[in-house]
Amino acid sequence: MISNGKVKAYSGQGNLVGNLAAFLVVFLMLVGSIVALNFWDLDQVWIPGIIFIVLYCGSFYAAKEIIGRSDSLDMQDLHGEHGEPLDAMASRASSSRESAAEPHVR
Repeated sequence: MISNGKVKAYSGQGNLVGNLAAFLVVFLMLVGSIVALNFWDLDQVWIPGIIFIVLYCGSFYAAKEIIGRSDSLDMQDLHGEHGEPLDAMASRASSSRESAAEPHVR
């Protein structure tokens, strides 16, 4: 990820407190879903089952779709059309403009 013109080693660099808070929220949701299974009984199936499914799916949804969206912060095209770096594309574009200005001799 690029921030202020500098490449970060990983998206969570320098965000220890935020990373720990996000981990605790997701981990507590996961543990809460497992604890909800302790109340599973043949007489009461629906309430613990719904709580389990909501917390279990919610923990993975929060981790993947809400917290894991570091790519949506800085939308910057790092690669060109065929995976080549943008600098290579710029040099290719400038060379093609130079060659277009020259007459073609056969």
